Parts: sequence; C-alpha cells; structure tokens
Amino acid sequence: MQFDDDANLDTSEVKDVRGSRVPGGRATIGGGLVGIIALVLGLLFGVGPDQLGLSSGDQEPGPAASSVNEVQQECRTGRDANAREDCRLVAVVNSTQDFWRQEFARRGGQYSPASTVFFTGRVNTACGAATSAVGPFYCPADRQVYLDLGFFNELRTKFGASGGPFAQAYVVAHEYGHHIQNLLGTLQRSQDGRQGANSNAVKVELQADCYAGVWAHNATRTPDESTGRPLITNLTDQDIRDGLDAAAAVGDDRIQEKFQGRVTPESWTHGSAEQRQQWFYQGYRTGDMAQCNTFR
Repeated sequence: MQFDDDANLDTSEVKDVRGSRVPGGRATIGGGLVGIIALVLGLLFGVGPDQLGLSSGDQEPGPAASSVNEVQQECRTGRDANAREDCRLVAVVNSTQDFWRQEFARRGGQYSPASTVFFTGRVNTACGAATSAVGPFYCPADRQVYLDLGFFNELRTKFGASGGPFAQAYVVAHEYGHHIQNLLGTLQRSQDGRQGANSNAVKVELQADCYAGVWAHNATRTPDESTGRPLITNLTDQDIRDGLDAAAAVGDDRIQEKFQGRVTPESWTHGSAEQRQQWFYQGYRTGDMAQCNTFR
C-alpha cells in the first residue's frame, strides 16, 4: 500500500491521546484469560464496551486531552504515511472518509464524519470505559472509532494473521463500516441480544466487512481534496491477501477453536473465517455498497 508523497494529511480526523492519564474510575478489564475473553467478545464488534458489559461504570465520557499530540506534529504528508505506522493510519482514515463523503454525495445524501481516537492502555468513551483488551471498536454514542495501535501486534501474535499495512487498513475500514451502518440506521439491528450463525449481530459484522471491501475497491480512485489525486496510489494483490487473511483470523470459528478448543456456531457474533473473507471480497470485487446486503 503506497500513498501520494505530496498529499496533505488531515490530522483533525484523528485524536491522539496516547500516553494520556485517564481520569475517573478504574477500567475493570484485566490481562491474561480475562483479557483474552474480553478481546474475543469485543473484537471489531462495533459497539461500545457498556453494551458488552465491559465498562467500569463511573467514567466521564470522552478521551482525556494529550499533552503532546504526536500525530499533529509528525503526520503532515503522504510521505510521512509511507514512513510511519501512526501516520499511515491517519492516511487510511482520511482515504476512508473521503470515499464515504463522496459516495454519500453521489447518492444524494450527506456524510457525517467520525473521528478516530488513538489511545494507550485504556480510554473513556461515551459508551463507557474500556481497555485495549476489547480490541478496536466503534462507539455509536459519540460516533468515534477507538484504537490502541498495540492491537496490530496481537492480531499477528494471538490470532495468527500475517499482518502488513493493509491488514491494519482493513481493521480501520471495518470500523468505519460500522459508522456507515450507524448513519443508515442498520447498526442497531445487532443490539437485539441474539447470537448465532444467522443472528443480526453476525450480519452486521459481515456487512461492515463488505463495506471495508467497497472502500478498498475505490481507494485508488477516490481523489484527495488537497491534490485532486487519490491519496492511496497503489494497492497490490498481496495487500488484498493480507486483508483477507486478517478477516479470516478474526472469524468466530478460528477464535473459538484457538481459545476454547471447539467451534460453537450458536454463540457466534461475527461470522466464520470463510464468511468474513467472502463478504470483504464481495465488497472489493464489486465496489458497490448495494451488494453488501447481508440481511437478504
């Protein structure tokens, strides 16, 4: 994955609170087995930790202010995105929102942007407090994506994904898929409390995978506002394979087999590895969000 060196990055779309001290009470999610279980439940689920029963209760919403905003200082151009992981993720956020802004306009609507919050360890949100153990998530109450960059190492070491820059981009694009669902009113379908291979929770997750694929299809065609040229200049076949590999690594069947030694489809909330790959590729192949109707 390559970015246009001369493009200007919009750091206003990312809030960098890494290293900030979180005020308020204590988050109750720990490491070890508890952390793994929380991660299995919360990974890419698209809802806040309060809805997963993982918040600590007495927390003020919103992240604390960072004394040193590294992203604003260091991430200025596409050249920076080609050199630094955090700047690359800023660029992915920019590209994803550029696409959805233009897609909504093409369909006669107006896109409402969402910020991504980079945090370390734990964070307060309008959906409650969470630690990095819950993995990346989207909070519909404040319309923000929350991401501890250390998760990407766990994606490789705990879940066996091959990694790579586009694996990270897939995760971010998936979370923005949940933002699109929130704007369209479909995200709430996952909140009926049901689990299982045919549940709405699974269908919402698979649709977010498909939306991530739709963005990937259009990423090298979407003009950046600062240059009029696409911010992402190149996606290779290997990039897409890395995205498909990451999607498979977080399939319910893979996670259950790894952490509990058996597969129980009646408790699925995300879909199988095959399904997640299938729907990401459906979006990537067609580039059309209308082809992402997982509820059909």
